[in-house]
Amino acid sequence: MTEYQTPSRQPQEESVGGYVFAGVILIVAGCFHAIAGLVAIIDDGFYVVSENYTFNIDTTAFGWIQLILGLVVFFAGFGLFSAATWARVVGVIVATLSAIANFFFIPYYPFWSIIMIALAIWVIWALTRHVEKVQEL
Repeated sequence: MTEYQTPSRQPQEESVGGYVFAGVILIVAGCFHAIAGLVAIIDDGFYVVSENYTFNIDTTAFGWIQLILGLVVFFAGFGLFSAATWARVVGVIVATLSAIANFFFIPYYPFWSIIMIALAIWVIWALTRHVEKVQEL
């Protein structure tokens, strides 16, 4: 009698490395978001933007957005260490939100925002690059 095996759902080593990388980067990025948010909340005049910027956002309101997003990103990073599917989905969603938020933050801190967008894209790549191990019969 032939016994059929279902493919294993355990991630390969390089995928596990991607989870760890993405989790650590999300934790660090969450801290950075929170710090940037606190700076905008505490010192409203710290971030200055030119008058020609299309999206005129109050820096205090944007600071609250950064702070809340930072906390969500921070805890999503810890969730990735469970290697659960929901954690990957949440990780991709919060990394996408982080990239979008930093796009709007470019006029305030351009170099920093571009680095944060690049890290968010790197996290998205690491989490969507899930390679499954298929056992041969």
